[in-house]
Amino acid sequence: MPKAAGKTNSAFMKPMTISEELAAVIGKGPMPRSEVVKALWVYIKKNDLQDPKNKRNINADAALKKVFGGKATVSMFEMTKLVSKHLS
Repeated sequence: MPKAAGKTNSAFMKPMTISEELAAVIGKGPMPRSEVVKALWVYIKKNDLQDPKNKRNINADAALKKVFGGKATVSMFEMTKLVSKHLS
């Protein structure tokens, strides 16, 4: 049983190649998906991009709009899906 848990964890921790659009926001890769998400949250908080009324929404600046496919506002759940398109 512990082996299966280790397998999913290693896939999650595998360094990913980061697109240029995403690298402009969080820096050059490769880095694991978990670190990408952490770095994104640092950027969002530093630039005060979290919606004050609805904390689950992120209001994208120009750099994040490129990552979010041009969307001005995305939910934190949608963000994960959009960011995965920038990882390979």
